[in-house]
Amino acid sequence: MATTLTGCQFGGAEKDTSPIVIAADLELSGAAATVGQTYQRALKLKVDQLNSSGALNGREIKLDIKDNRSDSAESLRNIVDFSSDSRVSAIIMGGCNECAVGAVGTINEKRIPTIALAASGAIASPVADRRYVFKLGPNAADSAAALTTELRRNNIRKVGALVSDDDYGREGMTALKSELDKARITLREQKVKTTDTDVSQQVRQLASGKPDALVFWTPPEQATLAATTAQQTTFRGSLFFDAGAAGDLFLGAAAKATERATLIFTQTMVIDDVIATTPAKAARRQWFQDYTARFGGYNGSSSFAADAVQLIADAELRAGGEIGAVDRDGIRDVLETSQMDGLSGPIRMTPDNHSGLMPQALTTLVARNGRWRLAG
Repeated sequence: MATTLTGCQFGGAEKDTSPIVIAADLELSGAAATVGQTYQRALKLKVDQLNSSGALNGREIKLDIKDNRSDSAESLRNIVDFSSDSRVSAIIMGGCNECAVGAVGTINEKRIPTIALAASGAIASPVADRRYVFKLGPNAADSAAALTTELRRNNIRKVGALVSDDDYGREGMTALKSELDKARITLREQKVKTTDTDVSQQVRQLASGKPDALVFWTPPEQATLAATTAQQTTFRGSLFFDAGAAGDLFLGAAAKATERATLIFTQTMVIDDVIATTPAKAARRQWFQDYTARFGGYNGSSSFAADAVQLIADAELRAGGEIGAVDRDGIRDVLETSQMDGLSGPIRMTPDNHSGLMPQALTTLVARNGRWRLAG
């Protein structure tokens, strides 16, 4: 009897050592495979770091990754499969706007917390219809405001825009037109499908209007393709890239075409140019170095995937619940009030705003000698 009592007294509360299962629906093949593979690398690196850090109270994160083949129907099947698995705490979705927007109803119905890395505002808004859906990445309105500030600073009066014909492109043009109207800058636009591998006709059409600048509001591969095409025309103005066009740090074959181009993006992309004066900046620099050391280069979007893992892990640990059981509602509630100085920049989720990247996270970068650098 005494032995039993002593065991209870000093054994303490039972410790939860169950794995934290995070599911990921990514574009690992198909049209958007490049960004999907970037997210996959980032997720694996961040999970390895957290698992070896001792910060998870004796628990370990396990990733369950499925390829949606850049197809929204396949993505939805993945979401249904993940939500049916009671071990899964939350889902991270990749860069496909249509996939994330198309899955909103199912995510809410299945009540599974989901963080999407795609850019469209319709993923996380209106919040009342998207209680379980969160978004991490640049917002169109913030990107449009920052771009317009740069256009004004450069005394640009006439802009041609190449825009992806999807939710994010349409949303972006609405935001950009509004900002440009206030600045009295005229705008002509040409649309491209996100799957287009030839944008020469649209770029030539824009160049023929003799704009002072071209804005590329497209996925990264199309933006560098458009820059290369613009170089082959009579256009000699400035190039501006929206945050959604950010890709690799090093511009490779597009180096000459993109020289002196401007990109609106997060500071982490060029953190090796920044003096690490705060713990958050030091963490960003460390992430940049770790990613570069493992993969031989850096992709700007990687930090969003890493921050999504951190948010879910923190929410799982704070949500509590029964040992060995997943409390998805608890995780959702914690996510909704999460605040973090993340690898991407300041992140603030609220019950009224499920798109957490703050406008202050965006800064101005310039292409110099084949890579992006901090402007100034």
